[in-house]
Amino acid sequence: MIQIINLLINGITEGLVVALPALAMTLVMGVNRFPNAATGDFMTTGAYLAIASQLMGLQSLVLATISGMILTAILSAASYELIFKKLARQPMIASLLAAIGLGFLMRSVLSFFAGHDQRTFNLPLVRAWNFDGIRILPTDLWLALTALGCLFVVFVLLYRTSFGRQLRAVSDNPDLARASGIRARALMIGLWLLVGALSAIGGVLLGMKAVVMPELGWDHLIPAFAAMVLGGIGSPVGAVIGALLMSIAQELSVPLLGPSYKLVLSFAVLALVLLVRPSGLMGRKDLIR
Repeated sequence: MIQIINLLINGITEGLVVALPALAMTLVMGVNRFPNAATGDFMTTGAYLAIASQLMGLQSLVLATISGMILTAILSAASYELIFKKLARQPMIASLLAAIGLGFLMRSVLSFFAGHDQRTFNLPLVRAWNFDGIRILPTDLWLALTALGCLFVVFVLLYRTSFGRQLRAVSDNPDLARASGIRARALMIGLWLLVGALSAIGGVLLGMKAVVMPELGWDHLIPAFAAMVLGGIGSPVGAVIGALLMSIAQELSVPLLGPSYKLVLSFAVLALVLLVRPSGLMGRKDLIR
C-alpha cells in the first residue's frame, strides 16, 4: 500500500506537469484545428533557454524560467505568423506535417548548438520527507504547486476574461466572430504566445524533475497527446483530467510493466479511446463549450 501511495504521488506530480503541454495542444486543436506536433520541441526549447539564461549569469531560477517562457512564446507566435497562418485554409494534414517539420528543425538546431549531453538545472539538494515510508520530495511538491498555479492562471484567462470569450467565439465560428468585430489576428498571436509559454514552463518543470536533452519534449509528446485525446479534444478541463489519469495509470503500471514500458500504456490508452470513445471523456468538440 505504501508503494502504491508513493506511485500515486509521483503520478499526480507528473500529471500536473504534463497537463501544461496537453493544454497547449488542446488550445491549438480547439481553435486552429490541427495537432501541434511541435509542442514537445517547444518544451525542449524552453528548458534549454532557461538553462542558457542561468549559464549567462541569471542565477535566479524563477527569472531564468520566465526568460525561457518569454523567448519560447515569441518563437511560438513567430511560427504561427510565418508558417501556420499561411496554411490555415489548407487541409489539416498540411499544418500537421509543417508542425512535425518545425519540431525536427528545432531539435536539430538545439542538438547542433548544445550537443546531446544531458544538462541539469542548478537546484539545491534537499532530503525527502518521510512519513512512515511515504516519501515526498520538496522539489516535487514545488513542481506540482507551480504547475497547479500556472493551470489556475490559464483557466482564469480562458473563462473569466474577454480574451477567453473571444477565443471561444473564434473557435465556434471564425467568420461570424470576424463579422462581429473580433480581431482574429491579434487573438491568434495571443493564443500562440500562451501556447509557447505553457510549453516552455512544462519543459522547464520536466527538466527539473529529470534531465534536459534534445529529446526531452519528444519523449513526452505522446503522453501529452494521449492525455488530450483521453480528456476530449478541444476541452481544456478534459486535457488536465486526461493528463492526471494518464500519468497516474503509467506510474501504477510500473510494478507490472517496469519503468521502460510506461510509454506503451500511452499508446494503448490512445488506441482504446479512439476506438471506443473518439470524443474523449469530456465529449467536447469545440474549445470551452
